[in-house]
Amino acid sequence: MKRELKDRRAIVTGASSGIGRELAVELARHGAAVVVVARREDRLRQLAEQIAALGTPVETVAGDITELATRQRAIDAAQSKLGGLDILVNNAGVGAMGAFADSDPQALRRVMETNFFALVEMTRLALPLLKQGVRPIVVNLSSILGHRGVPYNSAYCASKFAVQGFSESIRAEFTRLGIDVLVVSPGTTETEFFDSVLEHTAKPGWPEHKP
Repeated sequence: MKRELKDRRAIVTGASSGIGRELAVELARHGAAVVVVARREDRLRQLAEQIAALGTPVETVAGDITELATRQRAIDAAQSKLGGLDILVNNAGVGAMGAFADSDPQALRRVMETNFFALVEMTRLALPLLKQGVRPIVVNLSSILGHRGVPYNSAYCASKFAVQGFSESIRAEFTRLGIDVLVVSPGTTETEFFDSVLEHTAKPGWPEHKP
């Protein structure tokens, strides 16, 4: 999975804060051109200014990654502004916390739409460009909760288990296309993730550990 990043072309979703923002900056710092995608346009503008100061090309796409139009604009930006795509980072994600018995079915659907279906469909849209890319790779942000389910996180765990299974399947299929697939499974990270969970109806009875 190790590769040269200079002059590579990347899309990073969920780039307005947290892991996505840091990944976009690090890609740029290593010489990659980046399309950054997120809902918060003001945050994207700030990020674009930071990346531009590093001397690498950057394009912003403001919108909800669960919408086809947003995903298509990201692909179009990579093609028309960067000349193609070598790295797709599917990072956008949301959470929901609480006991399953008290959970809102719509919250589960929203979690799956963002964490799983948007990731799948972004990958599908990117395939034609990735096939023509330089050592192309799909990077899917999962979680340690994609390997082990825990109480009060059933929706989030289910979405990340889905990412895990999908990624393992396409990794085998993409081998003949020359496209690598990398799954990253962080633990609890000090980001704004917990400030924007869709649902927080209950907390576990054990102490929260430091991110």
